Amino acid sequence: MAVDSKETTQRMIEESIPGKTVTLAHVIASPIQDVYQALGIEEDGAIGILNVSPFETAMIAADTAAKAADVTVGFLDRFTGSVVISGDVQSVEVSLTEVLRVFRDVLGFEVVGVTKT
Repeated sequence: MAVDSKETTQRMIEESIPGKTVTLAHVIASPIQDVYQALGIEEDGAIGILNVSPFETAMIAADTAAKAADVTVGFLDRFTGSVVISGDVQSVEVSLTEVLRVFRDVLGFEVVGVTKT
């Protein structure tokens, strides 16, 4: 029996695998105004995005980032592990780099490198 592709339903399931990881550390150097508005944060230069697991460690990431350089925590979600920071490009990069160092060297996490657009 042939299956009509129009009738085929595809589903995507996302799962969180427990582990000590930083899966995203990214700098948006010059965001458009719509990004700030969508996030509900003040325009403050660059935006830094982090995603951590376990999700509760987002609090540690935000605290570490804010202590490392002159950045503002724009968003923190301990239920998804997402953290958004903002500030000048150099401060955001310094903050993300320090978060990765602390998570790797102090907390024993697997980390990614900082990326930038």
